[in-house]
Amino acid sequence: MIQKLCFVLLFAFIPFTGWAQQPDTARKDAPVRNIDLANVDIAPNAVDTKGWLLLDKDIQTELDGAVQNLYNFKYDKAERQFRSLRRRYPTHPMPYFLLGLSTWWKIAPTNVQSKMYDKIFFAYMDTAITNGERLYEADNKNYEACFFLSAAYGFDARLHAERRDWRKATVSSKRALDYLDKSKEANGLSPEFLFGQALFNYYQVWIADNYPLLRPVMLFFPKGNKQLGLQQLKNVADNGFYTGMEAKFFLMRILNNEENNPTAAMPVARYMATTYPDNGYFQRFYALLCFNEGLFPECERTSRDILEKLNRGMPGYEAISGRYATYFLGWLMQYKYKDATKAKDYYLRSIVFAESTDETEGGFYVYAHFNLARIADKEKDLKNAVRYYAVVQDKADKKSEYYREAKAYLKKNKK
Repeated sequence: MIQKLCFVLLFAFIPFTGWAQQPDTARKDAPVRNIDLANVDIAPNAVDTKGWLLLDKDIQTELDGAVQNLYNFKYDKAERQFRSLRRRYPTHPMPYFLLGLSTWWKIAPTNVQSKMYDKIFFAYMDTAITNGERLYEADNKNYEACFFLSAAYGFDARLHAERRDWRKATVSSKRALDYLDKSKEANGLSPEFLFGQALFNYYQVWIADNYPLLRPVMLFFPKGNKQLGLQQLKNVADNGFYTGMEAKFFLMRILNNEENNPTAAMPVARYMATTYPDNGYFQRFYALLCFNEGLFPECERTSRDILEKLNRGMPGYEAISGRYATYFLGWLMQYKYKDATKAKDYYLRSIVFAESTDETEGGFYVYAHFNLARIADKEKDLKNAVRYYAVVQDKADKKSEYYREAKAYLKKNKK
């Protein structure tokens, strides 16, 4: 059971190697192996790369617009080109993987809560796996096939883990790691091959550091190297074509969330939000960084843009993005513009967004109630102040200042 948890934890954070978010077949589970994932950045000898779409510059030129459209949430335009690729290469894993990746980015803005795309996502990844395994069986030096197999199994593991199907998540995780090990020999051929290894190097150490009880189990895995992983990730972010934006996405998250270095994450987030201005996920992450770093004019501009696109019903703009934007604007109305009426309106909208996605256990939901309570107290509205503080006391972390203030207020104003 601990070993299963370890696999799931590892691949829950690493989509391409197995985070973030297909159907199991009758194949037998691969055994856990001690394997070597050394940083081999040299081209393998005597490898025939003829027919590898991953390295085909003409294909990259053709798909450049499609990749841009994918990350700018112009799904229809991107998928039209991916389907064109599928018509010409119906037995290759690439078009199915790219269609699956596009589907993944329809799920991701909902914090992987939406299940409406699950079936088509798993179908695309399963077809990519079937085609990849056919290529690998024909030539076990086909590292392109290994890349797509590791990637497809990794995404499969991520979504199965999100859906708490631990058996399928574990099986796919082990297979993703196995093909990642095989594909490492092609690191020198393209930065695309480094992406999975970069994430593995980083998160293998991160998991051991943050889950001490799993450290003995991590002996089953190759030894990671956080700094090397970050270095490799930056390399892929700068030079990868298909994996470049995924690398930037993880680099932004790692620098801000795991490394606690929002200053370093900021230029990556700014690039992503400005290059892909219709990507709701990138925009809300950028708005969050601007808010936390005190860049309030930019936070306000981005938040208003998010709400305007959400009101227009643009793809990828969900209640979660609305929850972010309305909270930031509420805070700015309260503390920067001293407009309590507008602040209350934004906070209440943030609460509605949070309740619509059942995200009421902390975060903006608590902060919005806390600030509404303070406004009510200032306006001598005891009834509402008590009501809002009661929510804070119920939902806030017991060690937080929000909980302490709410508890003291309610004790003082007990009927």
